[in-house]
Amino acid sequence: MSALQVELVAADRKVWEGEASMVSARSIDGDLGILPGHTPVLAVLVEGEVTIHTSGAPQNVTIDGGFLSVDDDRVVVVADRVDAGSLSASASS
Repeated sequence: MSALQVELVAADRKVWEGEASMVSARSIDGDLGILPGHTPVLAVLVEGEVTIHTSGAPQNVTIDGGFLSVDDDRVVVVADRVDAGSLSASASS
């Protein structure tokens, strides 16, 4: 199974970048679960949690809203503010 290349970006910095098997987030249209091979999508996100499923335990971050873009197994999450206090730094750049 291929992996997703994930980028989590706040307004002032790149918060995290790495590989994941799945990304979960809540959009204005409902919950999203992104797996490798997902069709391209651009979604507006609401305030809440984004979960990045890495090879270890799932990593949860809280965002204040933003958007999520998916194209060719690349997922980019952009938000004004990201609370990544519990996000593992092992895969960040």
